[in-house]
Amino acid sequence: MDVLDNYFGVHAQALELRSKRLELLASNIANAATPGYKARDIDFAAQLKSAESGGALTVTAGNHIGMGGPGASGGALYRIPNQASLDGNTVELSTEQTRFGENAVQYQTTLAFLNGRINTLSRALKGE
Repeated sequence: MDVLDNYFGVHAQALELRSKRLELLASNIANAATPGYKARDIDFAAQLKSAESGGALTVTAGNHIGMGGPGASGGALYRIPNQASLDGNTVELSTEQTRFGENAVQYQTTLAFLNGRINTLSRALKGE
């Protein structure tokens, strides 16, 4: 697996983080009218840097708690709204929709890059 990790670089981890971020942003959008709901997001740059440097902690004993992979729930942060809602909801729909769209485009870009790498590897194995 180390050979594939080297071949794909950080893009596989980036794709996983972008997927997790899409889930969080979609959840925020779905709960835009839920009283008391707190909008959450991932600091993508910090999470990716942590994933690149092997930021996951090693469990050295059976009673230790693992930290999870990239984008684990510990990486989700609460967003501070520009204008607070009276019902305690911190989702700003236009902001969430914009961030969702931007992240979806970045997800597709990362996916296209990985697809290109897989096609190149496939052609090399076939001898083309």
